[in-house]
Amino acid sequence: MVLAAVAAAAVGAGCAKKKVAAVTPPAPPQQVVERPAAPPAAPPKQVAAAPEQARPAQRSNMPDAATRKRIDELLARIEDAYFDYDKATLRSDAIEALRKDSTELRDILKDYPDYKLTIEGHCDERGSAEYNMALGQARAEAAKSYLVQVGIPSQQMGVISYGKQKPACQDETEACWQKNRRIHIVAGATSE
Repeated sequence: MVLAAVAAAAVGAGCAKKKVAAVTPPAPPQQVVERPAAPPAAPPKQVAAAPEQARPAQRSNMPDAATRKRIDELLARIEDAYFDYDKATLRSDAIEALRKDSTELRDILKDYPDYKLTIEGHCDERGSAEYNMALGQARAEAAKSYLVQVGIPSQQMGVISYGKQKPACQDETEACWQKNRRIHIVAGATSE
């Protein structure tokens, strides 16, 4: 029986469950995700110096040749303003003479602050030179005052009196004297 026990033990040992070493299943193969190759790094952009923005041409305070020509045309059309004997008050016909083209003249001059006009005051030959200089000045000032009311800047107009020094007519008649009692506007400045 001993033998039988040994044999049974041997058989039992042989029938005993075999312990199998636990084998871990192999890890699933790693999937390699291919990323597209990054494009080669662009060379750093060189920031070009911003071109200087073209500055608008600075507008001149003096009119160009074409504008000066237009001003001269307007001044030629503006009739002399005439005055009554021994008066410096603008008559209605004098106001009309000044008004005709003064609006366009004003619109041009506002863009050219350095451009000046001169208002000349004139008298007929009667009276002393000193008296006529003062009267011519008063006539020029009256015309300037009107033109300022129309909108022409005061600083763009100078006044000068010629008294009886520059007559438009030489006859000794009332019709001729009337032509000499006037203001005349010219381009260019004189001191007040």
